[in-house]
Amino acid sequence: MSLDRQNGAQRDETKGVREKSMSHLPPLPPSSTPVEDKFTTSTPNFLREIKGRVSEPVAAAFVGGGVAGAVSRTIVSPLERLKILLQIQSVGREEYRLSIWKALVKIGKEEGWRGFMRGNGTNCIRIVPYSAVQFGSYNFYKKFAEPSPNADLSPVRRLICGGAAGITSVVITYPLDIVRTRLSIQSASFAVLSQSGPDKKLPGMFRTMVLIYKNEGGIIGLYRGIVPTVAGVAPYVGLNFMTYESVRTYLTPEGDKTPDSLRKLLAGAISGAVAQTCTYPFDVLRRRFQINTMTGMGYQYSSIWDAVKVIVANEGLRGLFKGIVPNLLKVAPSMASSWLSFELVRDYLVELGDK
Repeated sequence: MSLDRQNGAQRDETKGVREKSMSHLPPLPPSSTPVEDKFTTSTPNFLREIKGRVSEPVAAAFVGGGVAGAVSRTIVSPLERLKILLQIQSVGREEYRLSIWKALVKIGKEEGWRGFMRGNGTNCIRIVPYSAVQFGSYNFYKKFAEPSPNADLSPVRRLICGGAAGITSVVITYPLDIVRTRLSIQSASFAVLSQSGPDKKLPGMFRTMVLIYKNEGGIIGLYRGIVPTVAGVAPYVGLNFMTYESVRTYLTPEGDKTPDSLRKLLAGAISGAVAQTCTYPFDVLRRRFQINTMTGMGYQYSSIWDAVKVIVANEGLRGLFKGIVPNLLKVAPSMASSWLSFELVRDYLVELGDK
């Protein structure tokens, strides 16, 4: 037998043995395995579950409130900082006793564009959870205040639910608020703060919080001024929600479910102006107490009533309304953009559940 024929016979014999042995093997699974099918089908279910949860009214309000807070505060950050600088000035501190425009120019010349945004990063970190909790808790409390499911609330019920939502959001985020106040004034050109020199590196958000905790009594230091804050925020948020929903209903054309964006902006501006004006003295007291122990700037008030008496005696009734002009200038775009952003995001998320 030639070598070629022998090799061919061996190949045929080997092929026969291989085919015979392979006939006993189990068949291969199909290309699309059950694991892949399970993964493919579970992914849409998972996304649908997320959509379902986010589209729930309270969750949608929570997310929409966070977006609304960040948008509104960033838009009006320069006026917000100027308001704080005016609020903390007492008799003898005249560094920012200027017109609004001249005060803004002063900040820009001395601190650059960053001066307009000083404390805004902390403010956004604070305002996102603050606004989210506020809008979310308001929708949560509404469930218990409704006389029947999905029924409209009376103005008084809206006021109570809004006040409860304001208290909830303040208690959760207050330490960030006091840090924001400190960051807003530490680079300002107050004589009592300029002794360390202009080139000294200023502490950031986390460092400021640590310093307050270490040097000012721990948790008590981080919640300094919360009593006047709650006293002011509860009626402010209550009035804000009550006024907005009442004005929004009034501005809705007959036959429509909701007003257009321009009418929503107008309703937000009106609600913010009304709420801020009625509760502004509490905001001044809050700022004064937040720097009550700050070196060179402390006012050493012993109580809320003591603070009111001292401010009125030394600065007159106007002292309780210091900074209200830039505050009113900022409140219209702030609250208008806040309410519009909130409704757009909330409605989008609620509609996700219907898709």
